[in-house]
Amino acid sequence: MQFKIISIYSLALVFALSSCSGKKEEEKTVYENTKFAKGGEDTVQLSDQQMKSVGITTTTIQDRNMEKLVRLNGKAEISPSHISSVSSIMGGHIKSINVINGSHFSKGQVLAVVEDPQFIQLQQDYLVTKAQLEAARLNFNRQKDLNTSKASSDKTLQTAQADYSTLNATLKGLEEKLRIIGISAKGLSTGNIRSKINIYAPFSGFVSKILVNNGQYINPADTLFELINPTGLLLELKVFENDVNDVKVGQEILVYNNQNPDLKSNAKIVSLVPSIENGGSATAIAKLSTTNTEFVKGMYINAEVNISSRYTQGLPNDAVVAFENKNYVFEDLGKSKYKMIPVVTGISDDQFTEILKADFLKDKKIVQKGAYSLLMMLKNKAE
Repeated sequence: MQFKIISIYSLALVFALSSCSGKKEEEKTVYENTKFAKGGEDTVQLSDQQMKSVGITTTTIQDRNMEKLVRLNGKAEISPSHISSVSSIMGGHIKSINVINGSHFSKGQVLAVVEDPQFIQLQQDYLVTKAQLEAARLNFNRQKDLNTSKASSDKTLQTAQADYSTLNATLKGLEEKLRIIGISAKGLSTGNIRSKINIYAPFSGFVSKILVNNGQYINPADTLFELINPTGLLLELKVFENDVNDVKVGQEILVYNNQNPDLKSNAKIVSLVPSIENGGSATAIAKLSTTNTEFVKGMYINAEVNISSRYTQGLPNDAVVAFENKNYVFEDLGKSKYKMIPVVTGISDDQFTEILKADFLKDKKIVQKGAYSLLMMLKNKAE
């Protein structure tokens, strides 16, 4: 009885294995049964079963009016020439700071006030020299008159002239020193000498860094503020390799940030770095047409480039396949035989892809539906 049960189980196992083996044979993919023509690994021959499975349709090269929209992304940066460090011409103690980090300022606005006794001394030296120069001028004129009548010697005249010239040069130097610390020598008198000077903004912009505190003593070499001039805002945009030939210097673009995507600003591409980076992209530099305070250094931005429409030749998108960074189409040779042909593509839209120098495809039947399946067959054969 036990022997019969074992025999029944063994017979059932044999039938099960046989059934599985049969099913696997039926489920062989079209790739396993693909025949390759003697012409090489760029040609594939399909069986009737494969033709039904793949469902190939064909098309031909077509003349079309095409337009391309290239989308770019990147960051807002500031040109180094528009980042300025501000310091005091002369040392002193910080009396007050009138801005905060990130605040906007206008050209000529007082950023800080510095106080020191040397400012008083400089103004005093100017006023004393000015008075001495006036006395030297009068003496020089008097000596000229006396020398004309030989009442004084030439040496005395020369000494008077040298004194006048020396004091005049000294006064001009002091006047220039006062100018660069923001004190007008023209209106200076003994009644308005001051111990403080103002640090003025050289342009309109934003405060990037404040590097001092109230009461701190600063030297002429110390940086007080780092300022950003927004007119130097540049947009560094990534351009993928397949779009590099379509993006040109001088093109108008629309840019926007992620926080406010509906507010788009005009910009222009001013430079294109002629190299492809490791990530497969090049860098385009754009500049805003008008200053926009919405864009700040370090902000991620997006851009849209409309490529001019042109009348060209193209194929439906699914007729063009890519493999190892190259593009191909399949020509229908008849009798279920197909040949892979390399092509150079141009712009593309939602439906069609431009084929450059496509005259050699004229009058050829090109696979549309099923092109990718044919590519997989060739790929599997190569492997």
